[in-house]
Amino acid sequence: MKPILAFLALLLALPATAAQLTIELDHTRTTWQTADLLKHPDAQTVQIVNDVSYKRTMTYRAVPMASLLPGLKPANHLQAVALDGFAAELTAAPLLEKHGARAWLAVEDPAQPWPALADGKPSAGPFYLVWTDPQAGHISPEQWPFQVSAIKQLKTVAERFPALLPDPKLAANDPVNQGFALFQKNCLACHRLNGAGDAQVGPDLNIPYNPTEYFSGDFLKRYIRDPQSLRHWPQAKMPAFSASVLPDGELDLLVGYLKHMAGRKQQP
Repeated sequence: MKPILAFLALLLALPATAAQLTIELDHTRTTWQTADLLKHPDAQTVQIVNDVSYKRTMTYRAVPMASLLPGLKPANHLQAVALDGFAAELTAAPLLEKHGARAWLAVEDPAQPWPALADGKPSAGPFYLVWTDPQAGHISPEQWPFQVSAIKQLKTVAERFPALLPDPKLAANDPVNQGFALFQKNCLACHRLNGAGDAQVGPDLNIPYNPTEYFSGDFLKRYIRDPQSLRHWPQAKMPAFSASVLPDGELDLLVGYLKHMAGRKQQP
């Protein structure tokens, strides 16, 4: 095993290489090469304060996402797929904004590779969705996918995965439906529920058991706030959701959705 581990460590330590990103919309499909994105006419140098992945200020060469999504409408839906199976579900509206919270596709230059995310790990490249002024748009950490390999237009989550839907008898503005919206924004990039979803990172949140069934009291909320405070695991990937990202009221709604879905189990 040691030679294999040494080889993998060597691969991780190699400089970044040119890559390609496919953007597949209903009306067009474009494959971008690293070099083409770096010299894109709208490319700029942007500074990201308190970068979600690097936990510090970072500077990138980046292209506004709005420039890469021609013809897309705010009501459309996208999915950004990462190399590790992370699948971020993204509504188009914030990606198309040109003021306030603004989305950018950061492009890793092979001649100036980004730092590793951690010891023995690769960088956030080759492509990374970052935001300037994210507070203005209440952007969550799950809306910062890194190591992106493809972006594609899809039907909405509700249309693709009916097994995620709350009881249809509930009103559209019912707290459970509000919690479902928060689940899509904050959880679905890593988790499936009832076997539904495209993510391949975290466990299913309803099958065989829903976390509301085995976390008693306020432990589930504490776990979401800071996973390492309950289960210290250096290799864990789940981020902490601070109150600035997921306010207490929204956390209550999210847990309310999960509790509701515990009574709506469907085997995959």
